[in-house]
Amino acid sequence: MSNIGVWENAEPGVKRKIFEPGQTIMMMEVHFEENAEGYEHSHPHEQFSYCIKGKLEFTIDGQKHVIGQGETIYIPSNAKHGAKAIEPSILLDTFTPVREDLVKR
Repeated sequence: MSNIGVWENAEPGVKRKIFEPGQTIMMMEVHFEENAEGYEHSHPHEQFSYCIKGKLEFTIDGQKHVIGQGETIYIPSNAKHGAKAIEPSILLDTFTPVREDLVKR
């Protein structure tokens, strides 16, 4: 069963909706409740995260960065990273290539 365009739980207090991917790029919208965390992980994909609403603290390879509404952050390929919502937040995540590990077609 496809998960394209469907809200699904990622971690406690975090839900995501994956948009129809292109051939080499994809986007998803991610909603965080206050203090919810996107657990630390890594993947070979490059990532941009754009903050639509709220404020989040990202940890990328051990360094902390805070972004707020209207700001973006770049996560390089294979960087160990995670995020914690300082307040209720919404991100637009973009990945290249497509995260086949997340997309169910």
